[in-house]
Amino acid sequence: MNAPYTPASGLFAGLNRRWARVAARKPLQLPSDRAIITITFDDFPKSAASTGAAILERHGWQGTYYASAGYAGGQTHHGAMFDCGDLQRLVGAGHEIACHTYSHLDASQVGTGTFLADIARNERALKAMGLETELESFAFPYGEASPATKRALSERFTNLRGVQADINRGAADRNLLKSVPVDGGDAGIDRAVEAAASLSRHTGWLIFYAHDVQDSPTEWGCTPVQLERVCQAIADSGADVLTVREAVRQMEATA
Repeated sequence: MNAPYTPASGLFAGLNRRWARVAARKPLQLPSDRAIITITFDDFPKSAASTGAAILERHGWQGTYYASAGYAGGQTHHGAMFDCGDLQRLVGAGHEIACHTYSHLDASQVGTGTFLADIARNERALKAMGLETELESFAFPYGEASPATKRALSERFTNLRGVQADINRGAADRNLLKSVPVDGGDAGIDRAVEAAASLSRHTGWLIFYAHDVQDSPTEWGCTPVQLERVCQAIADSGADVLTVREAVRQMEATA
């Protein structure tokens, strides 16, 4: 699990991704008069739990951290990964801990039963690490989903997130929420900043996802300066900044 994984490519894989986006949808009606932004971290590295969280907290915000417990206490290409202390500190500061499977499985490459068993293992491991809050949100590793896993997981979680780079608007699919990466060097950060700025022209729910936050990041990570630049764009947008859990709860309450 230490080496980067590359999801399947080619025509068949592309068709499967398109099918997963249109099948097994579960609409979530978004407010038309309000902009919401959520900042999330996947896997998650210690740098996201320390440096990333510190940047968010300076703005008075909380984020959503999708945990793969199989990485806990270890080293990956993202660097040192989270541990029990990180979980406790994040929860104490009001951040949301969410689910990302135990082994960071690709849902398009394994059976639904195997995928669900790995999620159950993740929940048990996180509870053994001292997590007492419920896991309400889920993100598909690599953004890879299938109609069968979408249907099965919608019975367990209030929302499921993918990695299709866009802003959620109108009747979003709560079984595969869109999100925008905070990575890709300066060009990628420019796109993230523009996504936040666009909310002043066209409201919606913008979910950002990041990984490591360090001075020499991986290609899936960002520097502290880059994350701070995105956070400044978020502040300038005037959007409400909520965790995934809180955003869904508020939308359900006003539906």
